[in-house]
Amino acid sequence: MFTTYEEAIGWIHSRLRLGIKPGLQRMEWMMEKLNHPERRLKVIHIGGTNGKGSTLAYIHSILEAEGIMVGTFTSPYIEQFNERITLGGKPISDKDIVQLVNDIYPLAVELEGSELGEPSEFEIITTMAIHYFAHIEPVDIALFEVGLGGRLDSTNVLHPLLSIITNIGLDHTAILGDTIEKIASEKAGIIKPGTPIITGVKQDEAVAVIEKTAKEKHAKLYQANKQFQAEHIVSTEVGEAFSFQNTFSQRDYLEISMPGVHQVENASLALMAIDFLNQYFSFVISEESIGRGLKKTYWPGRFERVATGPLTILDGAHNEEGMAAVCDELEKRYHDRDIYFIFAALKDKPLQGMIQRMEDCAKAITFVGFDFPRAAKAEELSAISQKNHHLVTADWQEAIKETKEMMRENDVLVITGSLYFISEVKRFFAHQ
Repeated sequence: MFTTYEEAIGWIHSRLRLGIKPGLQRMEWMMEKLNHPERRLKVIHIGGTNGKGSTLAYIHSILEAEGIMVGTFTSPYIEQFNERITLGGKPISDKDIVQLVNDIYPLAVELEGSELGEPSEFEIITTMAIHYFAHIEPVDIALFEVGLGGRLDSTNVLHPLLSIITNIGLDHTAILGDTIEKIASEKAGIIKPGTPIITGVKQDEAVAVIEKTAKEKHAKLYQANKQFQAEHIVSTEVGEAFSFQNTFSQRDYLEISMPGVHQVENASLALMAIDFLNQYFSFVISEESIGRGLKKTYWPGRFERVATGPLTILDGAHNEEGMAAVCDELEKRYHDRDIYFIFAALKDKPLQGMIQRMEDCAKAITFVGFDFPRAAKAEELSAISQKNHHLVTADWQEAIKETKEMMRENDVLVITGSLYFISEVKRFFAHQ
């Protein structure tokens, strides 16, 4: 028995040594032992390369504005482990974590002695979330973000009301495959027989994979720019304004408070999901709640302003598509200002493409390292850079101080890269 939060978290994190263990047999075994909590849940299952967290946040915020009790499962966390499982918009308590670990621990021990082998950290946390929302604090609906890929991800034991695939990009290529088609095939693995699928995927080769899978599974497909459309109207001071329409509704003017045209795309996926809940699952979500929920949606570490003088922005752009979205937004909003970057990343990311995109819009880049097992060293990042206007600093806190000293009041500082890095930086700014 675990008696303290620290013991419980220590045991969860000790599973990291097992790495990623694709496959659903261990999850299915644990679901059986827990009397199939996954069958008791109303779930929206959200996969994709980028935008999963933001899309989930829009849906959550709208449902919460309507007074619907929502559970969420996301990763990674930004400030506190408990954020990975939230109830009514708040991270679950330390006491809940201890209870969940005590419930799941005997299953992990039993699995360890079996031919299936012991469960990974992510399998344990996924099981905790499903068990919590089904048996301990039942929710009206749960929103689950896919961890990695889809087909073999531990969340794929769920039986959702509907699934969402936000987009496809080249990320985690060592595990998911090195082409858009291969990655799309893994992501499309969350499409269930007869379960509707909403997607914002754009590349023809990825669309073809998703269309084929949906047809084989008799799953109704709702595609952006086909069954639903969003049109960007104008960038506001803090976010974006857009219109939205589908076969169920037409909304001429909506606002979000997260900047970026890519956020309009994420919000449109959320709106399609909300309309679907209203039409087919007897949810009653008002236009007022939709407008209010969209406007107050916030997702940490996504073009997040954490300081002024100079303006400082955090963004967890951890692949090429994410970095392109950040740079596009910077060029649109701050084209008349100098942009300084501080960048840290994991070794297994498409670093060359990310760095090249930064170099196109940066006045200067400082490469830094951070304390994480798979983190690239600052020198490794620097060696990839094609330009001379960069610096290398081992200590990222020192890099922030030194970069600010170089900058003028009107310049913009962007701290970006791995979400694990952004998590550390956000804690640093919270205590400034």
